[in-house]
Amino acid sequence: MKKFRKVLDGLTTSSPGATVGSPSCGSAAGTPTAAPTPKEIDVQETLVSENFQLCKTVRHGFPYQPTALAFDPVQKILAIGSRSGGVRILGRPGVDCYCQHESGAAVLQLQFLINEGALVSACADDTLHLWNLRQRRPAILHSLKFNRERITFCHLPFQSKWLYVGTERGNTHIVNIESFVLSGYVIMWNKAIELSTKTHPGPVVHLSDSPKDEGKLLIGFESGTIVQWDLRGKKADFRIYYDEAIHSVSWHHEGKQFMCSHSDGSLTLWNLRNTTKPFQVTFPHGKIQKDARKESCKPILKVEYKTCRNSEPFVIFSGGLSYDKAGRRPALTIMHGKAITVLEMDYPIVEFMVLCETPYNNEVQEPYAVVVLLEKDLIVVDLTQSNYPVFENPYPMDIHESPVTCTAYFADCPPDIIPILYSIGAKHKKTGYSQKEWPISGGTWTLGSHTYPEIIITGHADGSIKFWDASAITLQMLYKMKTSKVFEKPKAGEGRAAELVEEDPFAIQMVSWCPQSRMFCVVGISAHIILYRFSKYDANTQIVSLEVRLQCDSDDVISPSENENNPSFSEPGSHSPQPHHHHQHPASPGSRTPEGIKDSIPCLKVKDRAVRVPPGYQSELVIQLLWVDGEPPQQITSLDINSAYGLLAFGNCNGLAVVDYLQKTVILCMSTLDLYGSTDPYQRLTRSPRRNRQSTSEFCMRGLSNFYSDSKKRIRTSYQSLTELTDNQQSIDMERNKSPTSVHYPTSLHNDPRVLPEPVASLRASHCSPVFYLLDNVKGPGRKLSLPTDLKTDLDHVNGHCTSPTSQPCSAGKPRIPMGPEGPRLTRRGPGRPPFRKAQSAACMEISLPVSHTEGHASRRAMLQQLHGVTMYSHDEHHSTTSYCWSDRESRENSFTRSRSSSVSSIDRDTKEAVTTLQFGESYGRKNDVLPTPCLWVGTSLGVVLLIPMSIPTDQEERMEEPVTMGVSGAVLMLKGSVLRFSFLDCMGALIQPPYEVWRDHNAPEDPDRPRRRKLVHFSPSSSQDACGDGHLAVVCSERQAKVFLMPSQSCLFVHNITESSFVLRADVVSVCNSVCLACFCANGHVMTLSLPSLRPLMDVNYLPLTDMRIARTFYFTNGGQALYLSSPTEVQRITYSQEMCDNLQEMLGELFTPIETPEAQNRGFLKGFFGGNAHTFDREELFGEAAAGKASRSLAQHIPGQGGVEGMKVAASGVVGELARARIALDERGQRLGELEERTALMMTSAEAFSKHAHELMLKCKDKKWYQF
Repeated sequence: MKKFRKVLDGLTTSSPGATVGSPSCGSAAGTPTAAPTPKEIDVQETLVSENFQLCKTVRHGFPYQPTALAFDPVQKILAIGSRSGGVRILGRPGVDCYCQHESGAAVLQLQFLINEGALVSACADDTLHLWNLRQRRPAILHSLKFNRERITFCHLPFQSKWLYVGTERGNTHIVNIESFVLSGYVIMWNKAIELSTKTHPGPVVHLSDSPKDEGKLLIGFESGTIVQWDLRGKKADFRIYYDEAIHSVSWHHEGKQFMCSHSDGSLTLWNLRNTTKPFQVTFPHGKIQKDARKESCKPILKVEYKTCRNSEPFVIFSGGLSYDKAGRRPALTIMHGKAITVLEMDYPIVEFMVLCETPYNNEVQEPYAVVVLLEKDLIVVDLTQSNYPVFENPYPMDIHESPVTCTAYFADCPPDIIPILYSIGAKHKKTGYSQKEWPISGGTWTLGSHTYPEIIITGHADGSIKFWDASAITLQMLYKMKTSKVFEKPKAGEGRAAELVEEDPFAIQMVSWCPQSRMFCVVGISAHIILYRFSKYDANTQIVSLEVRLQCDSDDVISPSENENNPSFSEPGSHSPQPHHHHQHPASPGSRTPEGIKDSIPCLKVKDRAVRVPPGYQSELVIQLLWVDGEPPQQITSLDINSAYGLLAFGNCNGLAVVDYLQKTVILCMSTLDLYGSTDPYQRLTRSPRRNRQSTSEFCMRGLSNFYSDSKKRIRTSYQSLTELTDNQQSIDMERNKSPTSVHYPTSLHNDPRVLPEPVASLRASHCSPVFYLLDNVKGPGRKLSLPTDLKTDLDHVNGHCTSPTSQPCSAGKPRIPMGPEGPRLTRRGPGRPPFRKAQSAACMEISLPVSHTEGHASRRAMLQQLHGVTMYSHDEHHSTTSYCWSDRESRENSFTRSRSSSVSSIDRDTKEAVTTLQFGESYGRKNDVLPTPCLWVGTSLGVVLLIPMSIPTDQEERMEEPVTMGVSGAVLMLKGSVLRFSFLDCMGALIQPPYEVWRDHNAPEDPDRPRRRKLVHFSPSSSQDACGDGHLAVVCSERQAKVFLMPSQSCLFVHNITESSFVLRADVVSVCNSVCLACFCANGHVMTLSLPSLRPLMDVNYLPLTDMRIARTFYFTNGGQALYLSSPTEVQRITYSQEMCDNLQEMLGELFTPIETPEAQNRGFLKGFFGGNAHTFDREELFGEAAAGKASRSLAQHIPGQGGVEGMKVAASGVVGELARARIALDERGQRLGELEERTALMMTSAEAFSKHAHELMLKCKDKKWYQF
C-alpha cells in the first residue's frame, strides 16, 4: 500500500504551439492561467505489480483451417489439428483445451494412445510429437524430427508402444512411443515391391495391422500398390497392383477382406484368398450413360467399413460424386445394406471418423455415430436412427456463422440478465436434433469458485448480434438478434445507393450496451444507428426514423491565399451539419448531380409499416446519416448512450450529433470545428470553396461498401492472395475495388513548423470509421509490392479488416492525377518524397520491411509513425510541378517525432478532425462550476478533449416536453495522439459509474395503482467527497499518453507517456482486485497496466505481435483482469492479466484424462482361436527392440526432449503428485549425470589402456638395447 500526494500549486503550463509532445496541462485552451488553490489529494493505491500476470485462459470457437481428426473411444475425447499448428482437445461441455506447436507447422495427423492419456501428432515439418494429456495444460514429452524423409502416414495399433510411420519415399519406419527413438527395423519400399517392378510405388498412404494377425502389416502406396508385409518373416505375403490411385483402406473386422477407395470414384473389395483381382468393384455414384459408359466421378478420399451384429455392415465414404453436376455440395455417403443415403454438407469435408463401441479392431465394430470435420463446422451424425439426425453441438462452433466484425466483453454483469436472455433465446432454438446425448463426453469439469456473470457480445457481417454466456471460462449462446429486420431489403438497381451497399449493408461496426438499463445500441456500416429496448413481451411497433445531415459544407481542400498570415474563421454555423427528421428528404438547388444522384437520402430504407416484434430486444429508434450532394455519409467513429439522460451521442470525421431518444429529436448537430467556439487551441487556415464534388462520389460509394463486402468475398473463396500495388493509376483504381482497405492513404509531410504547407488535395478514405491502416512493404517507384505468401491468406479474409478506437483523418475531394507525357503514371515526386502507399491489413505493422531514407522513411517504425500521425495527401492537383524539399535528415527526424496533436503545422495540413470517443457523465463543464452537472466529454483525433455541459429537465413530465440544452463552449484539454478513452474517479480513487435508468418493461401491462415512472440511479462525484472536498478525477487516455485531471480546476495531476515508438490500440479503465487500473494494448503487442490515479506502470508484457488487424479491431478489456480478442476468423481467445485468476486457473480448467478401465476383449472361442490364428502371441518388442533390430541411423531422425515433465511438475506443485513428479525428474537428471560420468570414466579407462599398451610396446622395443644405441 502506497500513498501518493501531489501539491497542485506552481504547476507549469505550456502553449500548444510550442513543440510536438508538449501538451497543455492545467489550462483550458492552452492559455496559461493562475495556479489552482493548493490542495492535497490523498489516494491510497492498493495495486502492485505482483497483482498482475498475463496468461491465456481458454479459446472458444471452431478451429481455424482444420487439417486432422482423432478420437479416443475409451476416454471419449476428440482432437482436431489445424494448419497453424494448433490442437484443440474436446470432451464434455466445459472440457475444451487448446495446445500449440511452437513450430507453427500444420498438423498432418493425430493418433491417440487409447486410454493412456497421450496423443501423437505428426506435423508438416516432419516432426512427431508426444503430448501428455494427464495434466490440465497438455505439454510435449518427446519430439522426433525426421531429417531425410517426409512423413505421410502414421498408425498406432491399440495397446501397442510401436508407432508405424510411412514416408514420401515409400519406406515404413517404426518408433518406440516410450523412448521416442527409431527402431532399426525398416521396411524399405524396394523390398516391399517386386524386384521386377520398374516404377516407384509412390508415398505411403495407408498403414494398418491385420485384425486376424497383428504380425501382418498392410501397406498402401499412392500408385495403387498394396502389400501385406510379414513382420516376423520380413517378407511380403502378397502384392496387389491396381490401376487407380489409392486414397484409403479399411479392414473387415474378421481380417479376411478389406476395402479400398480410389481416385476414379470407385470402391474395391479385396478377399485375401484371391488377391489377383478385386472381389467387387462399385461406383456408388457413377451412373451408366446412354453409350454404356459410366459417368466420371470425383475421388473417394476416405472409406470406412464397419460391421454390425444385427444388421448389414456400414460403408461410409466422402467424395465420389459425379463431375457433371455443377454446384453440387460436398457430401458424405452412408451405405447400409442396399440403402444409400447422401448427406450434403455446407462446407468441404476435411476428415471424418466413425465412432464404434469397441476399441478392438478384431471385434464387431457396432458403429453408433460419425464425426464429420468440415472446413468451417463440426457435426456428429447419429447412425442408430434411420433418418441419420445430427447431434446438437454443445460447443460454440458457430461464432463465425457470419464473420465477426466487432466484439464487446462485460464481466460482473447483473445476475438476472443471463437467465432472462437465455429464456428469450431458448424459444428460437432449432429442432430436429438427435435425442441421444452428445457422444464426445470425456473428461471432467466442475464450476470453479471464482465465477461471476460474464457476457460476450459479437457483431457480425450480416447485421446479426449474438449474446454469449461467458461465465466460468465457458461459452454458450444466449440470444441472437438480427438488425436487418428494421430495414427493407436492398433491391438491385436502385441507383447509386444500391451500389454503395450491394453486399453486407448491415455489417456491425460497434455496439454500446448498458446491462443495468438493458439499453442496447448498434452502429452499422451504412452510417446507421439502431437503438433497442428490452422487453419480455411481444409488441406491434412503428419504427421511428431520424435522418441526420452530418456533412461539412466547407471544402475539404485547404487553400490559403498568398498574403494570408493570420488565421481567420468562418462564421459560426458555416460548418454545422443539419439534421433532417423522420422521412424528410428536402431538395436543394444543388441536390442533383449530373448523373442524377439525389441529395439527402439515407443508404438504407427503414420499414415504414408497423411490424410485430418478438420478446427480446425491440428497435425503438433508427438514426441514419444522409448523402450530401452525391457524397455518401462518412462512417460513424464514436458512440455513447446514457439511459438516465435519455441521450445518444455519435460522431464521425465531419462532426458530432446528439439525439434525444425520449423525444426523438436531434438536439445538437455540429462540425468538430464549431464545437470549439472561441476556445479553439489551434490556428487554422481558411478553406476554399469545394471543388470537384462529384469526382469523389464514385470512390466514396465504393469505399463504404468495401468495409466488409470484398473481405467476405475473399473468405468465401478461401485463399486469394493480396493484390499487388503498382504506381500505375489504372491498376490503382482496380485495387480500390478489390481490397477491403482500398484507400490511397495520404502520405505525410514533415512536421517542420517553419515550412508552410503547399495547398494539397486530400483524398477521402474509403472507411471513415476509426480504422487503422497499415502499409505494404514500400519499395521504390515502379516496383510491385506484396506481402509474404504465408501471410496472404490470413490478411485477405474478412477479419483482416478492422475498425478500432483510433481515428482516421477523413476528407472529401478526389485528387486528379496529373497527366504528363508518360500518361497517368505517378512520376512527379519531389526528391525523397514517399512513394504512393496502399492501405493494407494490420499484419503489415509487423512485417513491413525497412525502407531506404531516400524514399522518405527511416524504417518500419517511421512508417507507422507517419501512418498514425495527422497525415495528408502529398500530391497537389493545382501545383503538380512543385517539389517539396525533403531531406533525409528532416524526413528521419520528423518521422519519429510526429504526433496527432500539438503541432500547428499538423493542424494546418489536416482537413478533418474526427470525433474518436464520447462519454456522458456527471462532471464540471467549466472551471468555475461549483456543482457537477450532466456533461458530454468529446475526444478527437487531434488529441483534444472538449467538455459540453448540458441542462436536462429533472421532472419526468418536463423531460418529455422541455428541450435539452447544450453549451458548446466548455473546457478544452489536450493530449498527444488520438483520444481513446475517458473515465472518472472520485477523490478517493474509486471508479464513478455513469448514471443509468433502472430497467422497466415498456410493454408490460400498466397498473393503475402504480403509475410507471422512470427510476434513475446517479453516482455523483460529490457524494463521497466529505474528506476531500468537491471535485473528481478525470482519466483520459490517448494513443500516446494518459493524463489524470482534477476537475473542476482542470489541473493535470499525473501524466504518463505510454509509448513513443508505437501507439495504443485499446485502452480501458477496469476494476481488478477491488481497485481500478488503466489497461492498454499497443500495436507493438505490449499489454500494459497503469495504476490510478498516479499512472504508475504495473505491468508491461510483450504478449502478442500484431500480425492481423482482426486483433486490433476485436481486442477488449473488462473487469476482473480479463480480456479477449479474435485470434482467428473463427476463434475467440480469452486472456487474463490478473495474478489471482492465473493462480486459480488450474481448478477452473477441465481434466482431459480420467482413469477408466480398458474394456476386456471378447472371448474369441476355441475354434476361432485355433483355426483363425492367435494374434496375441505376436511380440513386437522382440522384433523391433534394439537387441533384435539394432539401432537406427542417427542421421535419419533426431530426438528432442520436451518440456512436458517439467510443466507437469509445476502444475502439480502441491501434494504427493508434485513430490513424485519432482522426485522423478530429479532421478532422471541424476541418472543422466551418472550416465555422463560413466561415459567419461569409460573414456578415461580406454585412454589409460591405450597408454599402457604403447608404454609396454616401447619397453619391449628398448629392453635389449645398449645405452649407446639410443
